[in-house]
Amino acid sequence: MQQPKMHSIRIEPLGLGVVKLVFGNPPTNSMSIVLLEELAIAIENLGEQEEVQIIILQSEGERTFCSGADFNELMAINDRDAGKIFFTGFAKVINACRKSPKIIIGRIQGKAIGGGVGLAATADYCLATKFAAIKLSELTIGIIPAVIEPAVERKIGLSSFATLALNATDFFSANWAKEKGLFMEVFETVDEMDKAIIDLATRLSSYNPAALTALKKIFWKNTDHWDTLLEERAEISGKLVLSSFTKETLQTFTQQH
Repeated sequence: MQQPKMHSIRIEPLGLGVVKLVFGNPPTNSMSIVLLEELAIAIENLGEQEEVQIIILQSEGERTFCSGADFNELMAINDRDAGKIFFTGFAKVINACRKSPKIIIGRIQGKAIGGGVGLAATADYCLATKFAAIKLSELTIGIIPAVIEPAVERKIGLSSFATLALNATDFFSANWAKEKGLFMEVFETVDEMDKAIIDLATRLSSYNPAALTALKKIFWKNTDHWDTLLEERAEISGKLVLSSFTKETLQTFTQQH
């Protein structure tokens, strides 16, 4: 009998305008529709709080940052509307990060897969450990990384996105991700990464809030159309997830695990 998912959202004020936003869904921090919805709302709410300047986005646990979409929920999708609704969850999180007036620092302690790569790409500044390999595995189950593509391509370029998307069984190292612009710094240990994140967040929080917000808008220039774009992309993924290829592949995968 399958155990219920125990997803969580936790907000930890660190003082001086810095807040940790921590999400979790054991064992690999996969993204369910409810978790996506709650994460988007949390990001929006923090963006409205004047006392918050810097958001550190991180996940629970020591190993996997985020394994992407919850496969059990993907299997349960049985019509286009349900498919679109599920993938719109990723769109909501991306747009919440994009529209937030606060600087978002991504803390990537371990592997990021599929939507996890998209989540890392929505951070304004991303730090990682050497264990934070990345993979876009969508093609292996018959779908494509349609919703996260704008965020990922914005950071690493179309050629590198194509490399990830087409080599869907391969993990690419944290240093590769740094070379391409997804990660700004890569550390040997979690402790070193966490120290650097706190130092950066504390420093940034001492700056003019209006200047940080203005800079954030520049970071996200030319993305005003993403509300419509990501909705269209969610529709594409919602259609593909209904294919017999995807249904059979997901069934085989869940039986093996």
